[in-house]
Amino acid sequence: MTDAPAPRTTSARPPRAGPPTAPPRASLSDRVRLVRNLLPPLIVLVVATVELGVSLLGNSQRELWAHLLFYGLVGPAVTFFSVEWIAEGTRARERAELELRDLYGQLSASHARMQGVQELMRDLGSAADLNAVLDVAARGAVRVTGATHATLTVPGGLSGSARGETLLSAPSAALHPLKVSIPGGGALLLHFETVPSADTAELAQALAVEVATGVEAARQRTLDLMTLYSVDQSIRAERNMRRLLSRVTGTMAGRVGAQARAAYLSDEDSVLRLEYAQDQRGEVSGDEMRGGASAPAFVAQVAQSSGPLIVSGAEACQVFPEARSVLGLPMRDEEGLVGVLMLGDPREGVFEPARVSLLALMAGQATLAVRNARAYLYSEELAISDERARIAREIHDGVAQSLAFAALKLDVVARQMHSDPAQAEADVRAATALLREQIREVRRSIFALRPIDLERYGLLETVRRYVLDFGEQNNMRSSFDITGEIHLSPGDEAVVFRILQESLNNIAKHARAGEVRVTLDGGPRQVLLRVRDDGAGFDLQAVTGRVSSAGGLGLTQMRERLQARGGQYRITSAPGQGTTIEAQMPQA
Repeated sequence: MTDAPAPRTTSARPPRAGPPTAPPRASLSDRVRLVRNLLPPLIVLVVATVELGVSLLGNSQRELWAHLLFYGLVGPAVTFFSVEWIAEGTRARERAELELRDLYGQLSASHARMQGVQELMRDLGSAADLNAVLDVAARGAVRVTGATHATLTVPGGLSGSARGETLLSAPSAALHPLKVSIPGGGALLLHFETVPSADTAELAQALAVEVATGVEAARQRTLDLMTLYSVDQSIRAERNMRRLLSRVTGTMAGRVGAQARAAYLSDEDSVLRLEYAQDQRGEVSGDEMRGGASAPAFVAQVAQSSGPLIVSGAEACQVFPEARSVLGLPMRDEEGLVGVLMLGDPREGVFEPARVSLLALMAGQATLAVRNARAYLYSEELAISDERARIAREIHDGVAQSLAFAALKLDVVARQMHSDPAQAEADVRAATALLREQIREVRRSIFALRPIDLERYGLLETVRRYVLDFGEQNNMRSSFDITGEIHLSPGDEAVVFRILQESLNNIAKHARAGEVRVTLDGGPRQVLLRVRDDGAGFDLQAVTGRVSSAGGLGLTQMRERLQARGGQYRITSAPGQGTTIEAQMPQA
């Protein structure tokens, strides 16, 4: 008896190649049911037929041999073949169950490996740095493949290793190695107690690909952090607007390999003007970039947007002549639009979405940098304005009045030359002394106003030069000593130097000193500036709050400037006992 063929279904996909499949078999329960239902009536029918045939023989001897033949041979044969037929079904079922168990075991092992690969991918994504990526990858390779040892190496001399459930601290000659290359450089070396199968080798190859992805992601994160740090350093240290824009845009362009960059800043009339640009020809002016025209339409479009925009084709050429792809980044803060940054490249599609988010973050830092630079320039303008006003007051109250008095003296001398020559000569000497004193005062003011390049020489060399020149200019002994390490920010260095300058100017103008000593002491937490003279000294209560005529800061202003930066200011003086000025500034 044969089973009916199962219905066939058609599909648009071509059939998959594989091993030939056996025809469908009846299940064991179907065979038992068939024997139970069919065999008893069949036996009755056969027995009845045989007995009827035997009875027709009419011979007892023949009937005996007929019964022996039937019941002794045919009956056991039928029973044997029936039981064998049922046994064959049982064996087929056992083979199917065994195949199912093997398939389930293979699926379970494959699922465990896939789960291990997924856990490895998750761990690689959350690793903090490249070293952590290598350690995680080595442990994951041991866990997924069942190796006893795993060693992972990448270019640059970095490596990671892991050991599985084994008593061996290091691989031995009895183990079987498996080495696979990592895309991008490096290798994954695994050791097994038995010869690794082809499936294990394929799994190791897949792990190598995932490891390469994790290593590259870690490198990109490291580069992103280094880039952000570089931009942050530009914000902190640079005050010149052109150099600031060059550094910030250069760092951003280098991160994505862009060959052209530009910065448009919004002026006081909210008009975008090109402040800095550079392409393959080098730094260029706004006229060279735009032919003297206003900002390109794409720049204005970016200025109106709330996020980065990318343009290609003819619009890109309007921003950079040789560009085929341009990225625009708006610079905004709570006060509104600060400017627009542009990056261009002759290749299309160079600005990947994964990098644009980083560049947008860097544009935010550039916004702060531009604000800080503008605030510094504005403070410099205020300082210059205040200094001009101070010089005008000083000339009006000091030099101008002294010169006017000398002119009056000389007019009197002209009238006394014949009537009282002796008095005239005395008045000429007095006028000459006054003029010489005013000449010295003018020279002191010129020395105090002389520009000092802290960025070029640094604080220590600038102070040394200034103290030496001060002694020569004012005909007094001067010395400068340094102890410890000095680490101050550029802004703090400027404050410390201005306090030194103010202190020395006051000594030259009022102290009548013969010697001045300047020391800088770098402690673990603060820097101490001490200026000491052996001059006449003064009553501190009598002059506190008064603005000096030489430096323009005054004692109160110097104290306020230091305290605003977390420092302290102290003066010790008494008539006839000299003066000591101490200024403390926290280390950077």
